[in-house]
Amino acid sequence: MKRLTIILIVGLLATTAYAQSSKQSSKEKLEKEIELLDKRLKENEKKSSSAQKSLKLASRKVSASKKLVEESNKEIKAIDSKVSEKEGEIQLLDTRIDTLSLYFNRLVRNAYINRDGRVWFMYLLSSDNLGQGLKRFGYFKGLAGKMNSLARNLKEARAALEFEKKELVNLRSQAETIRNSQQKQLDKLKAAEKQSQKLVNQLSRDKAKYQKELAAKKKQVEALNKELNRMIGQKGGKNAKPVDTKLSGKFSANKGKLPWPVSNGSVVETFGQHYHPVYKSVKLPFNNGINIATAAGAEVKSVFDGEVKQVIVMPGYNQCVLVQHGEYFTFYCKLGSVRVKAGEKVKTGQVLGKVETIGGETELHFQLWEGRSPKDPELWLR
Repeated sequence: MKRLTIILIVGLLATTAYAQSSKQSSKEKLEKEIELLDKRLKENEKKSSSAQKSLKLASRKVSASKKLVEESNKEIKAIDSKVSEKEGEIQLLDTRIDTLSLYFNRLVRNAYINRDGRVWFMYLLSSDNLGQGLKRFGYFKGLAGKMNSLARNLKEARAALEFEKKELVNLRSQAETIRNSQQKQLDKLKAAEKQSQKLVNQLSRDKAKYQKELAAKKKQVEALNKELNRMIGQKGGKNAKPVDTKLSGKFSANKGKLPWPVSNGSVVETFGQHYHPVYKSVKLPFNNGINIATAAGAEVKSVFDGEVKQVIVMPGYNQCVLVQHGEYFTFYCKLGSVRVKAGEKVKTGQVLGKVETIGGETELHFQLWEGRSPKDPELWLR
C-alpha cells in the first residue's frame, strides 16, 4: 500500500510538472512574440511613416499581451486551488496527529501506572495453565508493539505535516511572483493599447493618404494573384511531368503538422477578408495567405518536400518562390535573396531564401494552395 501511494505521488508530480512546463512554454512563446513585435514597431518608426503598417503590428501586440495576461490568470487560479488543497491536507494531518497523540498518551499513561515489572511477572505466573500464560504474554507483547507502531505513525504524520507546510509556503511564494509579473504585463498592455489608439487617431486624420496607399496595394495584390494563377495553371508542354499523387497524399496527411516557414515570427495578418481597423466599412484586399512579421534577414524554409516551380519578382512583394508538392503549392514572398532555382528539388526545412524589409515592413507573405484553391495556412501549420 505504501509503495502504491509513492507511485501515485510520483505520477501526480510528473503530470503537474508537464502541465507547468507546457504553460511555461506557452508564456515564453508569447513573451518572445511581444519582444519581436516591439522591435518591428521601432524599426517601422525609423524606416516608414506609415501609421497603417504600425497599427497592424501594434494590434497584434495588444492581442499577444492580452493572451499573456490570460495565461498568468490561469496560473494564479491553479496555484490558488493548490493552496486550498494544501490547507485541507494540513487540517486533516493536524486532526490525525491529535487523535494519534491522544491514543498514544493514554497507552503510555496506562503503562506507567502498571510499570512495576513484578506485578506483570506475577500476572503471568498466576495463569491457570500454559495456554493462558501464553495469551497473557502475547497481550503484553502486543501492547508494546502497538505503542511502538503508534510512535512511528505519529512521527511520520508530523514529518508529513512539516513537508506540507513547506509546500504551502512555496506555493504562496509562486503565486506572489506570478502576480507581480502579471502587474507588469498589465502595465505593458495598457501602454500597447495607448500606442494602438494613437495610431488609430493618426489614421483618422489622414484618410486621403490611406486611400491612396490602399489603391496601390490593391493593384499589387491583383497583379500577384494573376501571376500566381498563371504559374499554377501552367501545363509545361508535351514533356510536362504528371502530378505526383503520392507526394500529394503525404502533404495532405500532414495537415496541421507542417513546420512554420520562419522559426521566429508573429502572424500580423490572417487569411481571408478583412476590414480596415479604423474605417470599418472599407474592405481590405482579400488575403490568400498570411503575413508573418519576423526579423530582417530571417531564413525562409520549405514546409515540405517538393519542387521549385518558379521564382519571380513582383512589385510590393520583391522575390517570390513557388514550390509544388504534387497537387499542392506553397508560395513564399517578400524575399531579399533566393537560394533555389526553378526545377530544383527541395526538402522539408531547406532554406529557400531570406526575408527583406520592404517599405518599413519586415514580413514573409506565405500562401498555401490546393490546385487553384487557396487554403488557410494556419490550419496546415503546426
